[in-house]
Amino acid sequence: MLQVSDIHVYYGDSHVLQGVSLEVHSGEIVCLLGRNGAGKSTTLRGIMGVSPPKAGRISFRGKDVTHLAVYEKTRKGMAFVPEDRRIFPGLTVDENLEVAMLPPRAGRTSWDPDRIYRTFPLLARLKSRKGGNLSGGEQQMLAIARALAGNPLVLLLDEPCEGLAPVIVEELARVIAGLKSDMPILLAEQNARFALSIADRGYVIDKGIIRYTGTRADLLSNEEVQSRYLSV
Repeated sequence: MLQVSDIHVYYGDSHVLQGVSLEVHSGEIVCLLGRNGAGKSTTLRGIMGVSPPKAGRISFRGKDVTHLAVYEKTRKGMAFVPEDRRIFPGLTVDENLEVAMLPPRAGRTSWDPDRIYRTFPLLARLKSRKGGNLSGGEQQMLAIARALAGNPLVLLLDEPCEGLAPVIVEELARVIAGLKSDMPILLAEQNARFALSIADRGYVIDKGIIRYTGTRADLLSNEEVQSRYLSV
């Protein structure tokens, strides 16, 4: 579904991603783990074209999308929920979803408002409330719901549980795990316990380089990975 091959991303003269490669297949959740500043967010931004790679290749459904603009990737079925959520604070929950709606994909069940509100029952009770008046957890749910409104084929989530209460994190885990049957997910997350509770496979990134990769069981049983990277 999504293949990232040897991408390099720079911020000015700083070489942030130094040849990152990863794959996300249909029917799975893949986590990208690492400490603050390791390159997790930059990887997702590079994939979506927010921070375009200077070298390397990104393939989506077998086609090269490396140099497409963000809106073009969105139309092709790639959805990105950034760390800062980027909801519209002056619009209601309903309106936030409305502006993100894209036509349903052929042969797939549409993410219309009814389906979204069934998935996020908390938002159903807040549909008339402005985004700026929501709590952090409610805004995170809205950000994911808004991404679903675009009827994506793959979902990229950047630090979805950062700063949220444990009860909200548990609800997000339930929702994200439930989405796997509808679309593959690439999850960048510092909270390894949360990520590995729902992921099928994972990559560990450090200083812009993928250091380890493996199944959830592989990463959980690797003592070096646990002590150096996942002790959060």
